[in-house]
Amino acid sequence: MAIGMKVTSEGLEKLQAELKHLEEVERKKVIEDIETARGYGDLSENSEYDEAKTRQGKIEGRIQELKEILANVIVVDEIHTDAVDVGTIVTVYNQTRGAQFEYTIVGATEANPLKGKISDRSPIGKALMGCRKGAKVEVETPSGIVVLEILDISK
Repeated sequence: MAIGMKVTSEGLEKLQAELKHLEEVERKKVIEDIETARGYGDLSENSEYDEAKTRQGKIEGRIQELKEILANVIVVDEIHTDAVDVGTIVTVYNQTRGAQFEYTIVGATEANPLKGKISDRSPIGKALMGCRKGAKVEVETPSGIVVLEILDISK
């Protein structure tokens, strides 16, 4: 992950909770699973052992990734509504589709487009960042160019 990634305080709490869960629950469970699988005999033909070791590698990789993110994260505490930024809710009119949408701009680790949470690094999020109410922006998306007009910015 990039150095200086922005997250909301809610996003920070979720990252910290995930790290704690991985270190205190999942890590211990996978170690127990490895020990149990060792008891099944020949490790060269032991699929339970292989699966547990693979899962352990994924858990350890995610722990390291979370530690790196948390060491370099920028928490957005103060949210201003004069321009689009991480933590703001922006209402836009999509002139291309003729529809109104509301997005919460969040850091990349918090993005959930199905819930209207888009990353500040996504095509739409990136285009909206720093823009003010009334601005019109063209955004190149995978489905083509869209024109968005910012109707409101709130928190």
